[in-house]
Amino acid sequence: MSVHTSSDGDLGDDVDGPRGAATADGTDGAPLGPGGIEVRRSRRRRRTVSAYREGDRTIVLMPARFTRAEEEAWVQTMVDRLAAQDRRRRPSDAVLARRAKELSVRYLAGRAVPTSVAWVTNQSTRWGSCTPSDGTIRISSRVRGMPGWVLDYVLLHELAHLLQPSHGDPFWALLDAYPRTERARGYLEGVAATAGLELDDGSPLEEDVVPEPLEQSAKARRRSTQSRTRPPADG
Repeated sequence: MSVHTSSDGDLGDDVDGPRGAATADGTDGAPLGPGGIEVRRSRRRRRTVSAYREGDRTIVLMPARFTRAEEEAWVQTMVDRLAAQDRRRRPSDAVLARRAKELSVRYLAGRAVPTSVAWVTNQSTRWGSCTPSDGTIRISSRVRGMPGWVLDYVLLHELAHLLQPSHGDPFWALLDAYPRTERARGYLEGVAATAGLELDDGSPLEEDVVPEPLEQSAKARRRSTQSRTRPPADG
């Protein structure tokens, strides 16, 4: 494990008090290679330590007063914590399928039963998609790493399509059971806006979304346009 120690500003989420002990190789001022760890000490910090990813590096922020032994212990602790977060936020296909089943039981009375749920890397204009005719659900790899409640919303959106292929009122009524629907939609819109992409016009793609009937109410039409689980089209 390559560790480089320097002095820099404060970023990341704070975690109180030291925990555990371990060792980390490397010396102060050592070159930082790909996937290495950079320790940034700050005199403004008193007792908190935080860590975050920066590209392929791990940045650990800690008080300047920490000893070398404390630094080593904290580096290992924070690396382990980030790894645990990655496992929670980047579940495998099997874990994704189990979560979809749990969500179906909890919010849809177990009525949505997908035949498969998997991550895909070829969806650049939507967060998720499903094919009601064969029960398959695909989740964009862009969602991987987002908060769990956002992933849950995307899964529920696609599960709801197994029961209601269109985006009419009955579809949105199914999602009303999930308490974080509006918050998750706002989060996804924010991600898209930050990326500087223009919003998709909401037109159906392939067979996974059924066009709305002409007699659809104005209210349902507005919700359909605003609320697909798609990121904006690539600019």
